[in-house]
Amino acid sequence: MGRIRYYSCVKRIATLIVLFAVMLLSGCYSGSRPPRIGSPAPDFTVQDSDRTVTLSELRGKVVVLNFWATWCPPCIDEMPSLVNMQQRLKDKGVTVLAVSIDDDGDAYHRFLKLHNVDLLTVRDSDKKAPSLYGTFKWPETYIIDRAGVVRRKFIGAVDWNSREVSDFLTHL
Repeated sequence: MGRIRYYSCVKRIATLIVLFAVMLLSGCYSGSRPPRIGSPAPDFTVQDSDRTVTLSELRGKVVVLNFWATWCPPCIDEMPSLVNMQQRLKDKGVTVLAVSIDDDGDAYHRFLKLHNVDLLTVRDSDKKAPSLYGTFKWPETYIIDRAGVVRRKFIGAVDWNSREVSDFLTHL
């Protein structure tokens, strides 16, 4: 009788270990690739007081879709390298679409002027475009290839002047 209890207990423990391992492995797989990578980029149109921008109108170019805000320190740090990268790579078909989530239009315009932001930028105070992408951390950037497919996602500030990033963008 003692042996039966022992083996029954060992069998239960082994079953629990296997179930735990399966749960761990399935959790690792589901988080290993950001959503949307390899999928068509959700299209959107944003209109502010300056312009109307529709993402799909940029098809045929590599789009660096950047969600940012004027009150976000990493966004402020990243902006000069985004502007510089745009100037260097625009002849290679790379364009930056910088979508600001600022509520304050005056602060947004002051920032653009103060920091000499020479990019295609639009203010989406309703945050509809970022919500399509599930964006809630700023800055967050998606790289969209010429066919409109999301190829890469960055969360946080990026050095857009790095050779690795430039090579990646020019080979899409």
